[in-house]
Amino acid sequence: MIDRIITLSIRNRVKVAIATLALAAWGGYSAWIAPVDAIPDLSENQVIVHAGWPGHGPSEIEDQVSAPLRMELNGIAGVKAVRSSSDFGASTLWIIFDDSADVAVVRRSLAERLSGLEAGGNLPSGVRPQLGPDGPATGQIFWYTVEGGGLDLARLRAIQDWYVKPQLTAVPGVAEVASVGGMVAELQVEADPIRLRAHRVALPDLLAAVEASNGSSSGGVLHRANAEFVVRGINWIGNRDGSFRVEDALEDLRRVIVPTLDGRNVLLGEVAHAGFGPQPRRGALEKDGVEVAGGVVLMVRGETPLAVTERLKAKIKDLVSGLPPGVRIIPMYDRTPLIRGAIETVSGTIIEAMISATICIILVLKHARAALIISLTLPLSVLASFGMLEGLRRLGVADIEVNAMSLAGLAISIGVLVDSAIVMTENVLHTLHHRQGERPGRGDTSALVEMACRQVGRPICFAILIMLLSFLPVFALGGMEGKMFRPLAATKTLAMAASGVLAITFVPALCTLLLRGGARPETDSRIIRGVIEVYRPVLDYLFDRPAPLFWMLGATFILASAVVGGRLPFLAALAGSLIVVGLSCVTWPGTAFGIVSLAVIALAAQQGIEPVGREFLAPLDEGMVMDMPISIPRVSISQGVDDLKARDMVLCRFPEIAMVVGKLGRAETPTDPVPPSRILAGPRPRA
Repeated sequence: MIDRIITLSIRNRVKVAIATLALAAWGGYSAWIAPVDAIPDLSENQVIVHAGWPGHGPSEIEDQVSAPLRMELNGIAGVKAVRSSSDFGASTLWIIFDDSADVAVVRRSLAERLSGLEAGGNLPSGVRPQLGPDGPATGQIFWYTVEGGGLDLARLRAIQDWYVKPQLTAVPGVAEVASVGGMVAELQVEADPIRLRAHRVALPDLLAAVEASNGSSSGGVLHRANAEFVVRGINWIGNRDGSFRVEDALEDLRRVIVPTLDGRNVLLGEVAHAGFGPQPRRGALEKDGVEVAGGVVLMVRGETPLAVTERLKAKIKDLVSGLPPGVRIIPMYDRTPLIRGAIETVSGTIIEAMISATICIILVLKHARAALIISLTLPLSVLASFGMLEGLRRLGVADIEVNAMSLAGLAISIGVLVDSAIVMTENVLHTLHHRQGERPGRGDTSALVEMACRQVGRPICFAILIMLLSFLPVFALGGMEGKMFRPLAATKTLAMAASGVLAITFVPALCTLLLRGGARPETDSRIIRGVIEVYRPVLDYLFDRPAPLFWMLGATFILASAVVGGRLPFLAALAGSLIVVGLSCVTWPGTAFGIVSLAVIALAAQQGIEPVGREFLAPLDEGMVMDMPISIPRVSISQGVDDLKARDMVLCRFPEIAMVVGKLGRAETPTDPVPPSRILAGPRPRA
């Protein structure tokens, strides 16, 4: 089969070249449109359920809302775990599903189950559980502040809620825009218990009167003079000729009629106080010691962070013209620099490795056309891997994005990708030199090239197949480890498979076009000649006396185990080295020297080498430093804001800090159930 492929490739070399160019074009296009992120998404396959019950404490929320929801949602197929958090006025549940579960199907099942739970009366009156936004746990890709203009926190929050938030929510790829910080202004009615008792007014009657005082009613239509008129009653509080004023709204509230228990009517102003103030808040946002309003953008699951962020920035530019004078929308967290920095670092490493491999090939072979053939397989293999990733993505087989781990799979395989082409091309040069010497070749060399390629075609394919099989255990990893390392194994596997296919198709076809003879012997290269002159005597010596080789391997294993750390691996390496060296030495002095020297190396390594640290994920430089202290329980918002400002002002004094943004408590989203006692301060170092 392999020999036949080589023969067909040589006979149809022009078609093979055109197909390879088409593959390269498809790979380049696939790399251009591929979804990009810094690291793989390591979050669990989860759906958030949020249920609000305003005014109730955590214990009531836990007993009457969280517990019934947990019991009901545990029975859904594919659920691994249900976690809940009962906070003041709200319950948040995280339903963790198997990694193989389809999120869209899961969300439909949850919506049906929640609607049945609500209809069955298993929850308190007014509690309506809802699904959280369809975004991953790591989907918060963009934070911004709304500030300036000399406006108070209520006006800034109103601009965020009624102008900025709706516009950004409409951006494609955005799952949710949650407001954070500022103050939400509201009309407030404060009942006076003494006056309620004096006028014999029940509190439920007061509540019903306030609810009925704001609204509109329909009166149908009225036909007059061949025309139709819509009749409606308008009773909106504070509405005067289509405009709203706070003073008018307060006056309307004071004039609301409230029934008494003895059949009389009184005005609301006689039994309660109407005012205008902020809602009780559970969070605050502060920047450089000044409170501001802002928002956090959550990305839709499966979207590309870079593309969504660029759309957000373009939309923010469009919104600037509609803002009040002096008001600005300023980004305070943007994942774009992290993503581009990670991708550019790994991409630069790949390019450097490709250039280094190409230079080595040219120096060793000293044959420009042969070096060109080998060097072309590097970018072609990389582009082919991108093309296959896009094909798998479109077929729905696998969705592997471009990130630091997937590119790392290409980076560590650069040296392996050229091995197949080197073996194939070098064997062709060797055959041409053996048949033609160093004379420039004339005529058709297809037969010689075919014979040379068929000699090594099968060994090359089998070697690549063995290396591919060695990566199968990585694909079997589950959980966080599988999500982390499967992209690396996938890109490495696809690139190696592409290099193998190119080695038996593209390389033979190109050899018939570019290699005509004039090949030099191996010893013509100084590098090869110098290696042979050193390597061959050492190899001949070690064939008869392998003890020095085993001693060097044993010392290497001992030092490596000391660097890795762990007492058991270190003792195992030491014991194995001593046994092998002791059995391989033929003289007693040699045996004694080998064992004693390894023991000395082991003692020195144990005393002088400090084991390297271990981390599952390499540190990433986001250009930010996060400080998350936890304050005392039940701290008030005002005290928490004072503490946050004081802490942030300390951080602002460092000259390396460009901006400090602090968040107290939670944003108004189920994805951020943080109590007010936690403070987040994120200074951004100066560029």
